[in-house]
Amino acid sequence: MHIAVAGNIGSGKTTLTELLSRHYNWEAHYEDVDENPYLNDFYTDMQRWSFNLQIFFLNSRFSQVQEIRESGISVIQDRTIYEDAYIFAPNLHAMGLMTTRDFENYFSLFKLMDSFIQPPDLMIYLRASVPKLVSQIQSRGREYEEAIRLDYLKRLNERYEAWISNYDKGNLLVVDVDDNNFKEEPEDLGLIVHKIDTELHGLF
Repeated sequence: MHIAVAGNIGSGKTTLTELLSRHYNWEAHYEDVDENPYLNDFYTDMQRWSFNLQIFFLNSRFSQVQEIRESGISVIQDRTIYEDAYIFAPNLHAMGLMTTRDFENYFSLFKLMDSFIQPPDLMIYLRASVPKLVSQIQSRGREYEEAIRLDYLKRLNERYEAWISNYDKGNLLVVDVDDNNFKEEPEDLGLIVHKIDTELHGLF
């Protein structure tokens, strides 16, 4: 079983991944944030490092998906390869922070990788307003995230909504983070668990 958690920066993906991993005894696969050699440079100079960063994420996530399918165990994954390809990379290109040549090179590589992987059995999308994202980003206090601009988060949110409205690769569960405080309220987490159970029972 492969479950994936998708959502904008600060939407609570890592927290929910951790909580569900504990509840269901699923193995958790997290984003390589601390091990990413480009992230600090990217937030300092997005135009210079955007292509390098996205290639790193693409390679990392492709490897993750391969490992998940080969492991034969139930895994919950923090962020997906689709978000890199349909949200972050095209957003950088649209903002003039990645050249057309680099973006086309990147996307052709993604399409090749996509032909070799299976999508998650269940995609959980965390929907959050920009004020909610800002609040949660500030509360975790990562130094490299201090430079993230509001318009950048807004653009990403728009792309997330466009992507998720057309998502057709498998089962999808949307969680409204503005109305669900799963981090601190057990009852709110329980609502998500109930919805997941309903989705998963349909898979067997």
